Amino acid sequence: MLPLVVLLVIGGYVLYAGCFVIGVMAVYEFYRGFQAMNVHASFPIAAAASVCLYGIGLADHLAGDAVAAAVKGGTGTLLMLWFFGVTVACLLYLFRIEERKLEDGMATLAGIFYAVFFSYHIGLIGMMPEVKILVWLVVITAFGTDICAYFSGVFLGKHKLCPVISPKKTWEGAVGGVLGSVILSGLFGLIFIRPLLIHCLIIGFAGSIISMFGDLTASVFKRKMGIKDYGNLIPGHGGILDRFDSVLFTGPVVYYYIAIV
Repeated sequence: MLPLVVLLVIGGYVLYAGCFVIGVMAVYEFYRGFQAMNVHASFPIAAAASVCLYGIGLADHLAGDAVAAAVKGGTGTLLMLWFFGVTVACLLYLFRIEERKLEDGMATLAGIFYAVFFSYHIGLIGMMPEVKILVWLVVITAFGTDICAYFSGVFLGKHKLCPVISPKKTWEGAVGGVLGSVILSGLFGLIFIRPLLIHCLIIGFAGSIISMFGDLTASVFKRKMGIKDYGNLIPGHGGILDRFDSVLFTGPVVYYYIAIV
């Protein structure tokens, strides 16, 4: 996972490009999982949508004031056009009605929003010069929750959280994960960006809860697909989507907190 740390340290356009690659790889794995259900999503549509979305964000950033462009994040006419275009493309994909099922188009649309659009927010945070350091909270809340929840569950876990979705997760682990995320986010704020300490604590709390939703969502998909992992790219962790399922959910939380609050 060291390449991820390098991306976070460098930030800026390098992180933005890295998020693009992660988004494309994640949506590819997502679609490959659907094949186990005999559902065939369109990766070419997803790839084209990825290029267009990240292109809009880059053009928006280069067009005007860096901070204003990053916070705006491509919202407006072009981004609305992107949503329209993606939806229409996924519906047109169904026009070969003798070969494709409704699920094929719906899976295509879900993958684009889930993997590509969610990852896009992380890149946008890295393009905000004055607060780009907060991109670290995306990883701290996601991975910190995961690690702290694991150890809390191992040593204290008794009451199952979602036994049908993920049998090993417990309420004690969930509470430990939230506390761990808040503490780690607070330490990060205290050491690196003290004026925003209270905001780091709030993001650590909210991001932790959402990251668990991301983890459980990925488990739901895998159970329905009948697969254990989305891939085997990362030894011991599975594929890109196996490792970044919670990160994809925390990215938008951090971004919108910055933009709104």
